[in-house]
This record gives sequence, structure tokens and C-alpha cells, in this order.
Amino acid sequence: MNLPEDSLAARLAVMEQVARAAGDLALEYFARLDALEIETKRGLTDMVTIADREVEQLIRARLQAKFPGDAFLGEEYGHSEGTTGLTWVIDPIDGTAPFLNGMPGWCVSIGLMDGKGPLLGAIFAPVLGEMYLGGRGVGVTLNGKPVHVTRRFDLSTGLLGIGVNDLAEPQRLGRLYADLADQGIAHVRYGSGALMLAFVAAGRLVGYAEPRMALWDCCAAYALIEAGGGRVAPLGPQALQGKQFGVLACVSQDFDRLTALTQFDGAEWDRAATP
Repeated sequence: MNLPEDSLAARLAVMEQVARAAGDLALEYFARLDALEIETKRGLTDMVTIADREVEQLIRARLQAKFPGDAFLGEEYGHSEGTTGLTWVIDPIDGTAPFLNGMPGWCVSIGLMDGKGPLLGAIFAPVLGEMYLGGRGVGVTLNGKPVHVTRRFDLSTGLLGIGVNDLAEPQRLGRLYADLADQGIAHVRYGSGALMLAFVAAGRLVGYAEPRMALWDCCAAYALIEAGGGRVAPLGPQALQGKQFGVLACVSQDFDRLTALTQFDGAEWDRAATP
């Protein structure tokens, strides 16, 4: 399904409204963190609260009211089929750990996919007061001002964002850190993978790498990065079924270098594959 430019603009406007409303709801919970009950999913580093669930419910309800034929994939409520060939991909609170610890590095992420891949993205960081918005054919803005991937820095002179979770093999991660140090590549971690990917789109980071990540973590930002002139790795197989894959984004001139350095396609990255 090819959307005309006016339809893209209309959807972006809705995405911004919904992301801001979702962020406002998340902020209400953020203001009373001590009252939140915390559950774990895979383990102690993979947490969820009623805030995650209610924020996703709000996003789904408002988007379904506007676009009833679209499909949905969300971190908390999974996949639902649609009829339009378009899929909303939602992470209600990306960076639950910093959220629960009262830190600013979390965001609401809403992406839209078509048959070609990530199409549009809205990433809202409520504590920072930052709205990243854009996608294929419409460019990227940060709080309404046009932005793009950095034209000043590369892997040797800028900052690379790094993310990791408990699905990645620790020894392989240690080797990556050693390789980065050996090549003199400075790196940083800032809570939310989706937000660090948005930093790439806005020119703050030269790239971002995470060995295993879900589609709802990266869909919106992938659309922003490509629209801002960067390159992203292909989506993994069964991404729409929630299967995690290696996520990579970078300034175009260093994308191949970062791909060779990380080698996220290798089975050695999967913790379960290690005896």
C-alpha cells in the first residue's frame, strides 16, 4: 500500500498526538514510582508494570479508532491482523529499567510499517521534552525542527550507542567491547535503545548497535534514521512474530565497517547457543 504525501502527513499528525498522550499517561506513573508493582518476564532485567500495559492500551485504542483496518504489534499485547497492509509497531515504554529508577532515558515509540519495511516513526521522550517525528519521504524533525544524521563525525571521531540484554552471550559482548577499544571507537549507553536510535537520526550518535532486539524497539527509529540519511540493517526473520534480531544503524560511510565489527548474524551472539 503506497500512501500519498498528504496521507503520510495526516498519519504523522495522529502519531504525534497519540505519542504525547501516551507520554503524559506514562509521566503520571513516573511521578509515583513507589506505588508501582513490578513484574518480571524473562528475568530480573526484563520488567513490566501496569504503566506499560495501560500506555499500550491507550495507544492501540486511539490508533484503532482512526485506522480500524490496520494491523498491530505491541510489546505487551502482541500481534493482531489487519486488512490494509499497514502495521503499527508499539513499545509503550522503552527503557523500563531507567523509568523505574527515576531516570530520564525512556520513551514512547510508535512505528508504522508497510510492505517495504519501516515507514513512519514517532519517538517521544517525556522527561526530556523531545519529540522525534518523520519517515520515508517526509524527513525527520526534533521538536518541529529538521534534523539529520551527523555529517561532522564518523565512527573514529563520534560516539557509538551500544545496547544489550540478557539474550546476548556475555563473552561475545566482552569481545565486542575489546574490539571497540582496540579500534579507538568511543561508545555510550543511555537506557533506552529506541531513544539512542533516535539520537542517531538527530545526529547526536554516529550509530547504534544491539545484538538482540525486538521489532517494537527499533521500527520507529529505523524509519527516522533512513529518512535522516543513515543506513540500517535488515529486519530479522519472524520480526513480526516478536523474534529478536541484531539491530544496527550508522552513518552511511561507516555502515559496512560497523557491520563487520559486530557480526550480529553469528550464532555465537545467542546465549542459548552457548553450552
